[in-house]
Amino acid sequence: MAYNKRVALYARVSTDGQTTDNQLRELRGAAARQGWDVAVEFVDHAVSGAKGRRDRPQFHALLNGVARREFDMVAAWSVDRLGRSLQDLIAFLADLQSKRIDLYLHQQALDTSTPSGKAMFGMLGVFAEFDRSIIRKRSVKDASALAGHGALWCGRGISQRRESDAKAGVPRSRRRSRRWAAP
Repeated sequence: MAYNKRVALYARVSTDGQTTDNQLRELRGAAARQGWDVAVEFVDHAVSGAKGRRDRPQFHALLNGVARREFDMVAAWSVDRLGRSLQDLIAFLADLQSKRIDLYLHQQALDTSTPSGKAMFGMLGVFAEFDRSIIRKRSVKDASALAGHGALWCGRGISQRRESDAKAGVPRSRRRSRRWAAP
């Protein structure tokens, strides 16, 4: 008995004037050609890809399905339908990889169930790790440069020492701070 992959389709449009019909038609056609069973369709209407997981209800539901391993593959029209934030895309790919769920991107012709797709998926991870390390190096370098000029690291960024607030008796919790401000 042959086992067909259970596929979740994801489609998204950014504005009310757009439709997901073309995306879904192409994805259903690809699923039929490959012999995949469409388990569920998640569609976000009038939602920007720049918004996070919680602001995209159907994408959030898709990720909950990934966590429960309700399907074997996620199919989307294009990588930009999944999101526009590199960090969010990297987190999404990590979620899929941790649950051994494949990804099919129609426009990019990426299918991680194939050897070449797995290789490309691995390369994406390498580039993501490289990008993270460069950002970290830059942040550390900026923090130490600003610290040399009297700025303080406050967890989220650099803030200027507010000696005038301290002299005026303003409690530390009520002092204003400026991120990445030089003295």
